[in-house]
Amino acid sequence: MWEKLIPFLLIEHRGKTIGVLLGLLASILFVTFGFWRTIFIIICIAVGYFIGKQLDEKKNFDSWMKQMFKDR
Repeated sequence: MWEKLIPFLLIEHRGKTIGVLLGLLASILFVTFGFWRTIFIIICIAVGYFIGKQLDEKKNFDSWMKQMFKDR
């Protein structure tokens, strides 16, 4: 049964499955750590993801940092 259920959920209902799992994770974090600590964790994860994505795309990290923090 699991051999058919897992591919079905991940292929045909990928967005819904990811949404449910993220909602479950967020609710556990809110109950465990509270609102502001959970928001901080989510921001740290988002920043880490963004930096990792830039590195995976082989963009020059130094020029990216200079562009992000240039004088405006």
